[in-house]
Amino acid sequence: MDELDYEKSKNYWSNIPASVNGMLGGFSSLTNKDIKDSELFLKKLFQMKDGPSNGRVLDCGAGIGRITENLLCKHFKCIDMLEQDEKFLEKAKQKCQGINVENFYCSGLQEFTPTDNKKYDVIWIQWVLGYITDDDLVEFLKKCSKLLNTNGIIVVKENISRDDEGEIDSEDSSITRSFIQFCIIFQQANLICKASRTQKNFPSELYKVEMFALKPADYQSNS
Repeated sequence: MDELDYEKSKNYWSNIPASVNGMLGGFSSLTNKDIKDSELFLKKLFQMKDGPSNGRVLDCGAGIGRITENLLCKHFKCIDMLEQDEKFLEKAKQKCQGINVENFYCSGLQEFTPTDNKKYDVIWIQWVLGYITDDDLVEFLKKCSKLLNTNGIIVVKENISRDDEGEIDSEDSSITRSFIQFCIIFQQANLICKASRTQKNFPSELYKVEMFALKPADYQSNS
């Protein structure tokens, strides 16, 4: 999906207020339902055979820390946040003072190059993959795989298009991918889906939202 323009996306978000309503495109009322279903999914992952531990999590496309503050800090001993917009990250630092956030990385997903040899039990990626091209997404997911601890999991939570070809939004230069597009990308990144969940109780006029728990396909041979 080469139609995406990273600079256009970055400029779009630079004009969005650093608020929950800004993060959710005017749908701040959905945050409790979003967090509730994510928490149910996360608890299911912890209970799985060979499920992840609760040591360290990476929040990707973290925005102002909505997911970190309302979900991840309650379940993990340590959190790192990855966000490319500096004003969002500054807001996140204010909101997350006093909770277990260790590192704030200011970078786009496609540019993120961790240098401190940290490993993660869970990498949480939500409502941000629409801003990265297919090729860069495959490479990013491969990079995430290398950052996982034993039994680590990548969680992807994203809108799903009914159109097999996906839908481009020219305003913010993003794509809403279809289920089949995600399946192909996960396969190209050598990931297999260990669990999934459909978000419940969102308004019917909105996109369907799916959660995927992904592990490297060659994990067994490495363990």
